[in-house]
Parts: sequence; structure tokens; C-alpha cells
Amino acid sequence: MHNTLLILASGADGEAVGPTLWGMEPYQVVSVAMLVLILVMLWKKVPGMITGGLDAKIAAIREQLDEAKKLRAEAEALRNEYAAKIANAEKDASAMLDNAQKEADAIVVKAEEDSKVMVARRKQMAEDKIAAAERDAVDEVRAAAASAATLAAQELIAKKHDASADGKLADQVIAGI
Repeated sequence: MHNTLLILASGADGEAVGPTLWGMEPYQVVSVAMLVLILVMLWKKVPGMITGGLDAKIAAIREQLDEAKKLRAEAEALRNEYAAKIANAEKDASAMLDNAQKEADAIVVKAEEDSKVMVARRKQMAEDKIAAAERDAVDEVRAAAASAATLAAQELIAKKHDASADGKLADQVIAGI
């Protein structure tokens, strides 16, 4: 059966017969169709549109890359700025701690000095109170001694002194004047 199909498909001289268009072989028809397609594409400027579209895509991508570079540069600048701020903050914190330590030391020294002055002042006040108490005690003893001496003198004078002794004493005072 295979032979029958070949016999039917072949012409009078035994060559294979296929479809033809205007006397052209199928491969020639395909070649002409491709040539027409290419010419229509060139006439409608399809390659220019394709290259234009690709150029537009390239330009958009390039803009995005440029924008990404700018954003990266800005991000790096911000990072550097914040790193500098952090370093400054650490320095400031260290300086604050140092100042606080110095102030605390100064307060401790001043408190020690003030306490020494206060102790000395209180000691002096206590000594002054003791001295005043001693003076008061001495004055009280003197006053008591004077009182006792006065009472003793009164008693002696009262015992040994009579009216004649008073007259004699008065005469001596008048004569002394």
C-alpha cells in the first residue's frame, strides 16, 4: 500500500508532486512570505519600536539604578551621621559620668570638711558651756561664802558690839572725814 500512495502522489515522469502557488515550490512560497513579512515590519518600523521600547526599559532601569545609588549614598550618609552621633553621645555620657564622679568626690570632701568644722564648733560650744558652768559654780560658791561670811560677821558684830562700841566707831569715822 505504501507503493500505491507514492504512485498516486507522483507525476507522469515519476517525481513527487506537491502543492504549488504561481508555479513556486513550497519552500519558495515560505521564503517569499517571510520576505513580505520582513518588508512589512520594516515599513511599519517595528524594529525601531522594539529598540525604542528596549531603550525606554533600559532608561527606566538606569533611572532606578541611579535612584538606588542616591538612596544608598543617603543611607550611608545617615548611617555615618548616626554613628558619629552615637560616638558623640558615648563621649558625652563618659564626660557626664566623669563630671558626676568629680562632683560626688567634691561633695564628699566638702561634707568631711563641714563635719570637721561642725565637730570643732560643737566642741568649742561644749567647752564654753563647761567654762560658763564652772564660772557659775565659782560665783555661786563665792556668793555662798560671802553670804556665810556676812552672816558670821553679823553674828560676831552682834555678839561683840554694843552701844559704846557703836559710838566710838562713829567718832572715828567723823574724825577721819
